Amino acid sequence: MMELGYLNQGHPCRGATLVTLSLLLFTLVFFSTFTHASSSSVYPELNPIKSRHSRLLRSAVQRETPASQLSELWSPLESQGWKPCVESQNKPTLAEKSEGYIQVFLDGGLNQQRMGICDAVAVAKILNATLVIPYLELNPVWQDSSSFMDIFDVDHFIDVLKDDISIVKELPEEYSWSTREYYATAIRETRIKAAPVHASAHWYLENVLPVLQSYGIAAISPFSHRLSFDNLPMDIQHLRCKVNFQALIFVPHIRTLGDALISRLRYPHGSVGETGSNYLQEVTDAGDSKNAGKFVVLHLRFDKDMAAHSACDFGGGKAEKWALAKYRQVIWQGRVLNSQFTDEELRSQGRCPMTPEEVGLLLAALGFDNSTRLYLASHKVYGGEARISTLRELFPLMENKKSLASSEERSLIKGKASLLAALDYYVGLHSDIFISASPGNMHNALVGHRTYLNLKTIRPNMALMGQLFLNKTIEWSAFQDAVVEGHQNRQGQLRLRKPKQSIYTYPAPDCMCQA
Repeated sequence: MMELGYLNQGHPCRGATLVTLSLLLFTLVFFSTFTHASSSSVYPELNPIKSRHSRLLRSAVQRETPASQLSELWSPLESQGWKPCVESQNKPTLAEKSEGYIQVFLDGGLNQQRMGICDAVAVAKILNATLVIPYLELNPVWQDSSSFMDIFDVDHFIDVLKDDISIVKELPEEYSWSTREYYATAIRETRIKAAPVHASAHWYLENVLPVLQSYGIAAISPFSHRLSFDNLPMDIQHLRCKVNFQALIFVPHIRTLGDALISRLRYPHGSVGETGSNYLQEVTDAGDSKNAGKFVVLHLRFDKDMAAHSACDFGGGKAEKWALAKYRQVIWQGRVLNSQFTDEELRSQGRCPMTPEEVGLLLAALGFDNSTRLYLASHKVYGGEARISTLRELFPLMENKKSLASSEERSLIKGKASLLAALDYYVGLHSDIFISASPGNMHNALVGHRTYLNLKTIRPNMALMGQLFLNKTIEWSAFQDAVVEGHQNRQGQLRLRKPKQSIYTYPAPDCMCQA
């Protein structure tokens, strides 16, 4: 204090400066502390995340699976008496004269847009119209502006369908005014805004064909889920299947990177650090298929919008509930309301997405041991690495895009949610076993595609799992027995489509025929 007083007397400017710095330092410390506390409550994923099922987790970590059970788990599906069958019995023919141009504007994520593309081709065929390559809307959640041509191989798409419909990449000059911006500014006579969900072919002939004939163009927006799955000519159904399973393939750089990831999962001989210097360098022993390893793809849809949309409790207390409720309001602006059900009711009904810990316990109970190579297909996990740590404890050989590919290899897809999802879809399609932690468009699309190819796919029994996780006293053996019994017929067994069900999730019998 004496020294400070001496300095103040001899150097008044220096003394004032020291006082100012002291006040500034106090303000910064106080503000950073307050900000951290505020951030922790507004963003509960910053709070410490603890295991919600520690009793089961301890037993699962120590599990041992008999060799016979592992062999059965990994064995491919036997023939179920059905085979892919998308070609129409009638030879495809193009209409002599097109009625005009059809534009569609597709919202949603990658897989919702994929289904919309298939429906757009079918509608163009119904109307004898020329399809303009669909416009993909900016997703408000993922903020990805990728176009059709950024994601799908457009030349392959046009070539596969060339005998079915006419397709153009862009409108001719005389219709260049028909843009997304044009329809956003005013009511336009060429825009079809009132297409009902699951509209019939007759509806399109009655309501869209006259617009085409009058103006030469019709723009349909919104278009998601705007074509019925029932009461359509079989040729149209076959065409939808042909689009989904043959015409829609990803751009070459997605397929190349996907093949590299698959190779590294099957032949884990090197690390990304060792192979990353040469772009997409393979680590496979060429042609050595006998030594190829097997792997599971887990689609972990547990991002913040999924957690918020479900209105379930994930253990973060009042702060988490408040933050997710606020997020629901900001993102969906009142269109998604807070649930009127309790968390127990939601879980017992199977309406809560499984956390990484819970889906890990499901896989462990089914018999997958800690030597299982697990590829994690996900975008941003709500809670980050802290949430994933229990899953990694159960499956230490877990990989993802970042661990398998260098930043250079991922440069073309970095920050682009649709391309990242496309890569996950590709790897998921080529895995030995696929499982999704919760239902959704990716789950539905891959369940359908893998059914079409007769590949093993585990469909979690969400209601059963929700009820089991509510039981806090259940022992591991009882949990394991219940899980195994509840999933005996949920591992790729073919299910015939029922009325109103999606042709893209249930491809038989519309896309398949009996062998």
